[in-house]
Amino acid sequence: MRDRKNNTKLAFGLQATLSGTTPAKGNIVDLTGAGSATFHLQTGTVTDAGTAAGFALEIQESDTTADSAFTAVADADLIGLEADLTVTDDASDNVPVGSIGYGGTKRYVRAVVTGTTGTNAVVAGMWTLGHLALAPASGVAANIAAT
Repeated sequence: MRDRKNNTKLAFGLQATLSGTTPAKGNIVDLTGAGSATFHLQTGTVTDAGTAAGFALEIQESDTTADSAFTAVADADLIGLEADLTVTDDASDNVPVGSIGYGGTKRYVRAVVTGTTGTNAVVAGMWTLGHLALAPASGVAANIAAT
């Protein structure tokens, strides 16, 4: 069981159409039994990346699934920079934007993508959970909605 198939789990992260500055909150991922998590972001159609920063990603964490309990992850607990996953180009259609790792201690994480005033874009992402306590993995983690 030295392969990635048996030693990782996939979790649905985010599927959203951004319009303006309304944040798109992704699904909550339960990290129980996983020692690491990586979020992978990609674009669909980017009609307008908007002004200034276009749209940007924030990884949030919490000890509960309550929507109001989620806070931004400290940079020291991220592997990579959220700023590296910002899209500002209208021609960035259907491309992998990048990945960012989570190394914090909270049980739950999620990704939030927020646009600027003129943003109109489709974004998607998924989580890869690794360093599992039990292998082989079942392959897919459960979706959890905010409470």
